[in-house]
Amino acid sequence: MRYGVAIAKRLRDRGHEVILTTRRHPDTLQVANFLNENPVVIGKYDPKSLASRLKAGLHRQLLFCKFFEKKPPDFAISHSSVDQIRVAFGLGTPIIATVDTVYAEAVNKLTLPLADYIVVSNAIPKMNLKAYNVKSKIVGFNGVDEVAWIKNFTPPVEYAFKKPLIVVRDVEEKAAYTEQKFSLLSIAKKLSNLGNVVYLSRYRRKAIKGLIVPTQFVDSASLVVQADLFVGVGGTITREAALQGTPAIIVDFYQKQYVNDYLMRKGFPIFKSAPTEVYDLAKDLLGKKWNVGDKLRELENPVDIIEHILTQKIGKHT
Repeated sequence: MRYGVAIAKRLRDRGHEVILTTRRHPDTLQVANFLNENPVVIGKYDPKSLASRLKAGLHRQLLFCKFFEKKPPDFAISHSSVDQIRVAFGLGTPIIATVDTVYAEAVNKLTLPLADYIVVSNAIPKMNLKAYNVKSKIVGFNGVDEVAWIKNFTPPVEYAFKKPLIVVRDVEEKAAYTEQKFSLLSIAKKLSNLGNVVYLSRYRRKAIKGLIVPTQFVDSASLVVQADLFVGVGGTITREAALQGTPAIIVDFYQKQYVNDYLMRKGFPIFKSAPTEVYDLAKDLLGKKWNVGDKLRELENPVDIIEHILTQKIGKHT
């Protein structure tokens, strides 16, 4: 959602009409409200089973079609939304897709072959995308998706959690790409011996002894810049932390961590660890901060790339 808002704001500033959409999900609407956006809610997220996921997706495609069939947009832009891209393709709307999760094979199979443009970090080898029968134009950039909202970011909220502060983000257990059951809960409990642990679960908001489990929305980008350490499996909040100088430990769970490896090579504070070694690494990193301002300024903003594509394509038809 944050990526979509960054794109929408830029394009509105350039005079484009933008319809921002989302599905009903535990996180998206709260993020949108926090960012003062009022997106059109189309469909919902229902990951209880393969069948429920499929039915929700098909229903959402029908809703997308009903919403846009009389006046299809000039472009469809998304972070590889299966439902939006399928409908855009069916309506003949040019598609710009962004992607950073190579291991999300199911989503990539259903989206990348239909895209006209794929905007992707140069961290990801192009061969990994072409394996999905991609015929579109792959437009690389020297950065990562999170630069879109972290560059020039000023935390809009300050949290009152006591120091030292450790943030743990649990695994997206219901994602299609998560084939094994795995949780960071036991690691979070052990880390509580080193400081105050904010445990960001995905779906459960119940209290857990020894941990801080927020029951209301927490802005992850603001939280991790105030934290002393972040622990996760390598997703968005990992990069939000590292791009702001907060050390981030990746518990080695997912393969093909190209984007995180790229930031590590650039000197951002990302560290990989086996589950059994997280505690000792956390002790070494706790209390350290990295000055990454110059490194962040060197990274390209993918929103610039998307805007350039639109400017070129729209210019040819005016």
